[in-house]
Amino acid sequence: MKIIKKSFKFSLIVMLVLVNLAASCKPGPYQEFGDGLFAEIVTEKDTIVVKLTPDKTPVTVANFVALAEGVHPMVKDEYKGKRYYDGLTFHRVLNDFMIQGGDPTATGSGDPGYKFETEADSTLKHNKAGILSMANSGGWGTNGSQFFITHKETPWLDTYDENGNLKRCSQPRVYCHTVFGEVVKGQEVVDAIVQGDTMLEVNIIRQGMSAKNFDAVSVWESELPQLEERIKNTEKEARRKAEEEKAQREAKIAAVAAEFKPVLDGYNQQANTLASGLKLHYIKKGTGTKPKTGQTVTINYQGYFTDGKLFDSNLRDVEEKYGMLNPTKVQRQMYQPMPMQISPDAQMIAGFKEAAKNMRVGDQVFVYIPSHLAYGEAGRGMIKPNTDLQFIMEMVGIQ
Repeated sequence: MKIIKKSFKFSLIVMLVLVNLAASCKPGPYQEFGDGLFAEIVTEKDTIVVKLTPDKTPVTVANFVALAEGVHPMVKDEYKGKRYYDGLTFHRVLNDFMIQGGDPTATGSGDPGYKFETEADSTLKHNKAGILSMANSGGWGTNGSQFFITHKETPWLDTYDENGNLKRCSQPRVYCHTVFGEVVKGQEVVDAIVQGDTMLEVNIIRQGMSAKNFDAVSVWESELPQLEERIKNTEKEARRKAEEEKAQREAKIAAVAAEFKPVLDGYNQQANTLASGLKLHYIKKGTGTKPKTGQTVTINYQGYFTDGKLFDSNLRDVEEKYGMLNPTKVQRQMYQPMPMQISPDAQMIAGFKEAAKNMRVGDQVFVYIPSHLAYGEAGRGMIKPNTDLQFIMEMVGIQ
């Protein structure tokens, strides 16, 4: 009798295991996309299916899944037990850029009651249409519930730069957004969404054992502290590296300045002093036309402090020599002759305007500008109050 009971009990256990196994192996609705964790975003236009990246961005995916399923432990009381995304709108749509949703206030400033850090993975990029990424307000720790889906590639939003270096995400105007999935079905729906369209519901689809075992709350609670610690270490290392690079850059500037200062001093000794106090020396005499008042000319310039250190130039080779090449200036094509009007009303310092007025096309001049003809007692940016400046200017042409 005992043997029969044991046999029955064993059979029952085997049966339960087989039932559970069969349930876990039940095909999901998107088998053509293989195993994985998917978000099914049902809109009033049609359905968008996104494959998530829990292996590379576990915290961000856990956050999204827990919100979608109404089980996130950190939401405000008003959202507890509710499927957070159901019924929200795409409150921000920028043509040929992206669609953004996930804000219950539809203002762009709403959140679920908490913020968390940006997850950075160098292999996840905004490199095509259909990328799912977190919206944030800058810095490391401003992610909440808002997300966006791209219309096209948007590489400036990556957490790593084009050289594979982690960006200084805590700096102003540095964009760092966590990619945590991509559209596998319904990109045409993404492209058709307009501002105000509604997400009727967001369903999480689990296909395969790994996805079925993904417990969003457990992952969130275990991985979040580790992410926060990684960000602290990342910022610490970034500061160390920045300080090291700054020291190297300053050493290079000082070395080049020490080498070039005698040249500037020589020009200064040969310069003629004008009635205003401006000192002017012709390094090269041009044979071109002398511009008239009101005309616009183009000028190449190099700006130096009296110790020979460069502070600005529109010549790429000059800034490269000092280790001061500016990626923003490269991107905005600012390394080219600068237009300026020959006019007392031109938006330039007085000494620069006076020097340009004394030039003709082809001239290259050294100009020593005393502080009262430069930025005076106020100073500006890196130029301290009462600072004399030196320029090498070349008039390239007349527009």
